[in-house]
Amino acid sequence: MRNRLHLNAPTVVAILMLMALSVPAILVASAAESPVADAAMREDINTVRALLREGADVNASQGDGMTALHWSALTDDVTTMEVLLYAGAVVEPMTRLGGYTPLHLAAMQGNGDAVARLLEAGSDGERITDTGVSPLHLAAQAGQLAPISALISAGVHVDARDQYLERTPLHFATAHNRLEAIATLVAAGADVGAVTKVTDYPAKSRADSAARSTRNRIKDAAKSPEERTDFRERFDGFIPAGSQASADPTLDSKKAAEKTDDPPADGQKSAEKHTDDPPADDKKSSEKTKTDDPPTSGGTAAGATTPPDPDDPAGTPRRGGAGRGNRPRPTRSDPNAPRALSGTDQIGTQGAFTALHYAVRDGRSEAALMLLEAGADINHRTADESSPLLLATINGNYDLAKELLARGADPNYVSDDGVGPLFAAINQEWHLRTWYPQPTANEQQEISYLDLMRLLLEAGADINARTTTHVWYAAYNAGRMGVDFSGATTFWRAAYSLDVDAMKLLVEFGADPNISTLSYGNRTRRNFGSQPFPGQQDPEDTEEETDPSGLPPSKAGDPAVHPLHAAAGVGFGTSRVGQQHRHVPDGWFNAVEYLVDELGVDVNVRAHDGFSAMHNAASRGDNEVIMFLLERGADATFVSRRGQTTIDMANGPQQRVQPFFETIALLERFGAINNNNCISC
Repeated sequence: MRNRLHLNAPTVVAILMLMALSVPAILVASAAESPVADAAMREDINTVRALLREGADVNASQGDGMTALHWSALTDDVTTMEVLLYAGAVVEPMTRLGGYTPLHLAAMQGNGDAVARLLEAGSDGERITDTGVSPLHLAAQAGQLAPISALISAGVHVDARDQYLERTPLHFATAHNRLEAIATLVAAGADVGAVTKVTDYPAKSRADSAARSTRNRIKDAAKSPEERTDFRERFDGFIPAGSQASADPTLDSKKAAEKTDDPPADGQKSAEKHTDDPPADDKKSSEKTKTDDPPTSGGTAAGATTPPDPDDPAGTPRRGGAGRGNRPRPTRSDPNAPRALSGTDQIGTQGAFTALHYAVRDGRSEAALMLLEAGADINHRTADESSPLLLATINGNYDLAKELLARGADPNYVSDDGVGPLFAAINQEWHLRTWYPQPTANEQQEISYLDLMRLLLEAGADINARTTTHVWYAAYNAGRMGVDFSGATTFWRAAYSLDVDAMKLLVEFGADPNISTLSYGNRTRRNFGSQPFPGQQDPEDTEEETDPSGLPPSKAGDPAVHPLHAAAGVGFGTSRVGQQHRHVPDGWFNAVEYLVDELGVDVNVRAHDGFSAMHNAASRGDNEVIMFLLERGADATFVSRRGQTTIDMANGPQQRVQPFFETIALLERFGAINNNNCISC
């Protein structure tokens, strides 16, 4: 009689706990559950045969759903695969993560023999994984001809769409630079003009916001009246008459109690005010933002009592707080007014990429030329109007842009933000330091950005074309650049980069050096210190504030920031652009001198916010430029719309910017007023 080990309950529990914490124990258990799969994983065909003879389950899967057939497909072990199929292996078992069949894994690895055998055994060549791709997508990505040919011969649709972005196998092959795969797919009739899915992000954002509001209302309705009172007080006045909320006796009695003549107790806020409550921020702002203020989920901040904007019934998200979010929207009937966009509205509609767009974006020259030879449209534009030439330039692929231009690409196709290849070339060369990686392909090109700009100009690029809104990929620094690109010309962008060589090239072809960016109208004038400046009213006392600049009001579409302001250091006194700005090293004086002495720019030209070039130079403590401007007749006594004198800009106008005492003393000698309103002191 066999001896038996008798264990009491506490001992059994202890052993089970040790096994749960023991990796070897788990592996032993796994091996006991799927021995055939484990042997196939080791490519041990002898053990596979022995196990099957003993009656082991050929379809038993490992913890992640991998069966022996999966492993033979993954390793292209057709011999083991034949044994498994003969033993009754299920042709299309799926992994638990991703829903991959053996055919998917064979195609992903480019295993042609395994793909052919699985198709012969009845595998579905068009089955979609949980991640949304078919075997042909995976085979095209791998780039091996045998599996691609086997799938196409089996009748798989050559233009099958993935379920994420509706990409075809040709998109996958191009994105991974699989030249032979591209040739094979094209020869099989792949559509070189097929485009990816188009997504309307503003519409999607509005739909998401509406769904979120519905969810919040449902959750709130499930609460007791006492639990939801605080939430409803914030929207006092918005509850329609006759609604269930207005009939809530608990809410009505609380309102009646609040309308007594008794003042609130000291140290206690009135129950009617909740201005300290932060606005709802259910969704983080896109990286493509322009200010430090996050967008609110609706159109107003929490505690606001302004009804929805009748001109914007959909409730388009707009940022609150200081900065661009408070500026008036431009008049839509004004053709010169820039578009004031925020949040997902700035991202706009995206998609409709062809395989050619993928090729030029990543600098795949051979792939791009193959697609062009196959009939791809060299000027096809995406949903945001980006042409292949523009995408190549934006991503620093100047050599490929040159080739596209030689083959007939139009240099005047601009994206929906008004950026064309000419602007993109100078912008890419001097792109800002940002929190997100920027393309660096321009550093490996044979042709320089200046040479490309000359070729674009010779091909007829519009020399004075202007952007229509702020460029979304220039906003990857969280809005710290202190200037908006709306209405900027390529010359303005060159001046902002202190690139005198680029400015001279542009002037050679007729660029106007006096085109400013565009204004969105008067901005809210806030003091940059704790006290108002002389002649300026305290905004806490009145909504109407005195404009000390002496300038007429700025309307939407008026000139905003002049190239001279850009070259003198726009944003240095009002933002942290110094951390991100990239420009010609030590180019400040040369750029300002070129604009003033050679191009005759007025040294006293004012920006829409009242700043002059003197203000900007003072904010950097640049005494050399200040003296040059003074010698050319610049007025040191100008005051901005916010009340800042030129000395105020040199006197620590924001945190982390220390005063420039020599600059302060210099400007005092020329009549500038020192308000002693240092923020960083």
